[in-house]
Amino acid sequence: MSAAQTSTGAILVLEDGRTFHGESYGAAGETFGEAVFNTGMTGYQETLTDPSYHRQVVVMTAPHIGNTGVNDEDPESRRIWVAGYVVRDPARRSSSWRARRTLDEELREQGVVGISGIDTRALTRHLRERGAMRVGISTVESDPAVLLERVRASGEMAGAELASQVSTTESYVVPALGERRYTVAALDLGIKSMTPHRMAERGLEVHVLPATATLDDIRAVGADGLFYSNGPGDPAATTHQVEVLQGALGDGLPYFGICFGNQLFGRALGFGTYKLKYGHRGINQPVMDRTTGKVEVTSHNHGFAVDAPLEGTSTTPYGEASVSHVCLNDDVVEGLELRDPEGKLKGFSVQYHPEAAAGPHDAAYLFDRFVDLISERKGEA
Repeated sequence: MSAAQTSTGAILVLEDGRTFHGESYGAAGETFGEAVFNTGMTGYQETLTDPSYHRQVVVMTAPHIGNTGVNDEDPESRRIWVAGYVVRDPARRSSSWRARRTLDEELREQGVVGISGIDTRALTRHLRERGAMRVGISTVESDPAVLLERVRASGEMAGAELASQVSTTESYVVPALGERRYTVAALDLGIKSMTPHRMAERGLEVHVLPATATLDDIRAVGADGLFYSNGPGDPAATTHQVEVLQGALGDGLPYFGICFGNQLFGRALGFGTYKLKYGHRGINQPVMDRTTGKVEVTSHNHGFAVDAPLEGTSTTPYGEASVSHVCLNDDVVEGLELRDPEGKLKGFSVQYHPEAAAGPHDAAYLFDRFVDLISERKGEA
């Protein structure tokens, strides 16, 4: 908080009535969303600008936030998407040579209501025990009972289709860096800017398409491969993109999906999805890649997961599907792969973020695996 700004009171009320009193951080006003916690100790700017956090109030478990300020190079999208922000001990000033303004100033500029000075450890433990739930933050309402009524009248995450709200409205191209090897159609369901950059680094020309894109739109760009991005909302409420993906798999188009793209891949293959109690959010989540036997420390942001058998394979109209990655904390499905009758890879997805800006980068090889998949399917391996 800048020295010139006078702090004002704020309250946070969860839908079960648990209340926290603190100070305003960011914009004044009132906001509602799903309360979730992020365990990352760094990368708050990337978290704030990740479209997957649309309609969520993010609680940072690291106590000291904002010490590197905000710069113009690290945003993952065109704006801050979180519905609200909760920190314990905001930095009094920025201390990075890259900083252009303080985090508090950026939150106020973009109208993001937050709260500071509360016991985020107690709040996180409450969410772990009771599960993610709706929440309200207000600097204008002092009566918790009144705010609680508005919290309980706000929208829930289950059943919400949100990808169309964060997607680009116009297609655009991210050119390959160096020689162009292949063309990829990337469906923007809430894509982070680092994702097409990671593909461009590997010689892929990426045509980023709106979430409403059709199979004909994908064919029209001459795609050698199809990519589905991360994004917000309930995968069970997102049906159009599942039908498009099924058509693309029927065409034999190589597929790679990240996060929401993993959940929609699962639904396209006939698996269900379900809401996790409190989700995985942070940059320190251990996952095993069953293909290599390697354990990776990975970046996560998901509240839903795929319901697929951890062992064996499942026969689908498009080939044999199996679970390729598993979270070592709780055995949640963290990746899927699809193979043809000869055992050759046709498509794969991961629930976490191999493009992770702010790190870690253990899973960056998955972009190489996508390039190899396209090469093999085109008979150029």
